[in-house]
Amino acid sequence: MLLRLVCTAAVAAGTVLAAVPAAAAPEPGGPGDRSVAELLTELQALYREAEEATETYNATEERLERQRAETERLEGALARARLSLHDSRGAAGLLARQQYQNSTGISPYVRLLLARDPQGALDQGHVIGRLARGRARTVDRLTGDERRADALARRARESLDAQLVLAERRGQERDEVRERLHEVEELLASLTAEELAALAALERTEVARDQEELIASGALGTGARTPTEAGDRAVRYAVEQLGKPYEWGAEGPETYDCSGLTSEAWGAAGTPIPRTSQEQWARLERVPLRELRPGDLVVYFPEATHVALYLGDGMVVQAPRPGARVKVSPLAANPVLGAVRPDPDGEPLRRYVPPELPEGAAEGSDEGYAGSAAPAADRPGDYAPVAPETSIR
Repeated sequence: MLLRLVCTAAVAAGTVLAAVPAAAAPEPGGPGDRSVAELLTELQALYREAEEATETYNATEERLERQRAETERLEGALARARLSLHDSRGAAGLLARQQYQNSTGISPYVRLLLARDPQGALDQGHVIGRLARGRARTVDRLTGDERRADALARRARESLDAQLVLAERRGQERDEVRERLHEVEELLASLTAEELAALAALERTEVARDQEELIASGALGTGARTPTEAGDRAVRYAVEQLGKPYEWGAEGPETYDCSGLTSEAWGAAGTPIPRTSQEQWARLERVPLRELRPGDLVVYFPEATHVALYLGDGMVVQAPRPGARVKVSPLAANPVLGAVRPDPDGEPLRRYVPPELPEGAAEGSDEGYAGSAAPAADRPGDYAPVAPETSIR
């Protein structure tokens, strides 16, 4: 698990800027030359690049795990085939020794003509025939075992080669995430405390505006809808995770990224779903926003790089991005791509009591990197930036 907490960026920004003489003029093209809206747009673009790299990494990691399992399966089958081949070769060797020891050089037809008891010779011939057929089966089994062992050895080598390719790709994608996040850190470190506060305020304003427009449009429909039994379990699982830190690539139980939270919530509900937001969007049944019920997944951005779990009343539970914690947010906190349903055949509950939300469940900015909301220390022994799961908006 790769982890490097970057929550000190805002603090570092204040420290660095404090060391700069007050009379120093801003560099051309620096943060001071841009409006808050322009800074927000730039930061948003950086987050988007990082989150795309993150979901690509997560997908490769999932494929690598499947490939490892396939390699182990083939290696196990190859070991069994080689054991069977060893037994077949032993049987074939015994057969060869018996044939050598029993060989008389006399044709069975001659033995039949010279026999004192022709009927007994015929009976003996039947026995010999059965033995011959058994020997033929031994030879066939040996040949078949050799072919199976060769085929499994070839497939095992190919599977291992594919595993190595995926491992190399994962390393490259990890480096891409680090690079994208480093760019985010550099921009944040270049901002003053006033600019960071203005960015957070602008974000809150835009989110509130977009949420009002979404509700006013009627896109969410009217009337409350109840979840299925599994959906209820998924919602309650997600609510229990509120306040836990975001961590790139994490699937709980102490930290999560966005799709790690949704996949684990539905896994705990007894309905396994794909690991990444892109696969969740691609493989789960899509539903209109006006039909959303608690437990459904809301997917964001054209590339389906962020996902949240619908709570009801226009709100979602999500793991936003580094420096933030699992929280309740307005559904329109990010540009909505659509919604999917993990249990389309489930029967909605007749009576539903939503889980009680803890105090402060909706507090905190989705922009992350707010020092008071971020974890306070790095995990010993690990170094890697935590990649954002979602952009500011």
